[in-house]
Amino acid sequence: MNKTTPSAPPLSEALQRARRLVRDVPDFPKKGILFRDVTPLLQDGAAVRDVVTAMAAPWRGQVDVVAGMESRGFIFGVGLALELGVGFIPVRKKGKLPFKTESIQYGLEYGSDQLEIHLDACRSNQRVLVCDDLIATGGTAQATAQLIERVGGIVAGYAFLIELRELEGRKRLGNRRADALFVY
Repeated sequence: MNKTTPSAPPLSEALQRARRLVRDVPDFPKKGILFRDVTPLLQDGAAVRDVVTAMAAPWRGQVDVVAGMESRGFIFGVGLALELGVGFIPVRKKGKLPFKTESIQYGLEYGSDQLEIHLDACRSNQRVLVCDDLIATGGTAQATAQLIERVGGIVAGYAFLIELRELEGRKRLGNRRADALFVY
């Protein structure tokens, strides 16, 4: 059974304001897709602070390091790491990390992609919070979790800014806690 919340918790006034900054872009990157663009939110320093603080709150004292996926996962992941007082692990696309890596290929809706992590990204049994801006189908988060486990880490859970609930990405994350601040 996947740990889910039946409905999103009520948002503070500041978080409601931040949510309104997420822009809907119809038919991007292709016709029929409604893209949730976080760029306007990122342009507002108070909104960024508010969402990072809220995303970090349930994880205080629970994790040793945050891992974020390229590229918007870097933005929110580094913010979470700073807020939690822990380090950050970059999970990158193939060929972008300079040291020895572990890699994983994973399926996308149309094709596949590959992610990599440094072999020494985390210590054995280190508790890792996986962070990204959005969970859709869950493939990127699932692949990241597998990479973390391959290099000795323990995935404590997931933190997302946005969840596209109808795509049921949580189903791919197993029994681990997965929090999303804004659910669409």
